[in-house]
Amino acid sequence: MKLTSDSFEHRGAIRAEFALGAADGFGGNRNPHLAWSDVPAGTKSFALLCIDSDAPTDASLAGKEGVEIPVEHPRGDFVHWVVIDIPASTHGIPAGSTSNGITKGGKPARDGAGMREGLNDYTGWFAGDGSGMRGDYHGYDGPYPPPNDLRTHRYFFRLYALDVAKLELPRTFTAADGLRAMHGHVLDEAAIYGTYRLHA
Repeated sequence: MKLTSDSFEHRGAIRAEFALGAADGFGGNRNPHLAWSDVPAGTKSFALLCIDSDAPTDASLAGKEGVEIPVEHPRGDFVHWVVIDIPASTHGIPAGSTSNGITKGGKPARDGAGMREGLNDYTGWFAGDGSGMRGDYHGYDGPYPPPNDLRTHRYFFRLYALDVAKLELPRTFTAADGLRAMHGHVLDEAAIYGTYRLHA
């Protein structure tokens, strides 16, 4: 199976148009275009994840004045997008079709064309926020690496071809829930990544 994007090159830089954060504040927060081909026989649905694998494990350092987060700082995953039950007849997602701008106070799931969107990790990130950002964030919200982080972040888009049309999950679910539910049902997977940083 092959996964491609017209919005960024594999291993290339992601534009601020597709990021939540930009050098001068917020980015466009549009979901990037994705397309896939060479799908295995027997595919009944797809699942999609976007994960930043370079998120600092000590969140208190993010944006801390006078501190730079070193490249060697321990890293973890930050989920930016999780979609399940994408119909087998679907072979792409247009740019800006599921996210096209900033939403404060949470973002409701868009359950269009049979696909279902789960919670991204901005739900937890903004949980203690007092400026109106707190809420449940479903679907895509793009890169916003700490501006004081010296590491360039990688954003992995992973597509899974599944042998079931629907995953048995409640209306509200996370990427971890999705990965558990698809266990034993993956026929093939493909991945690409783009990079993004805000440190000058």
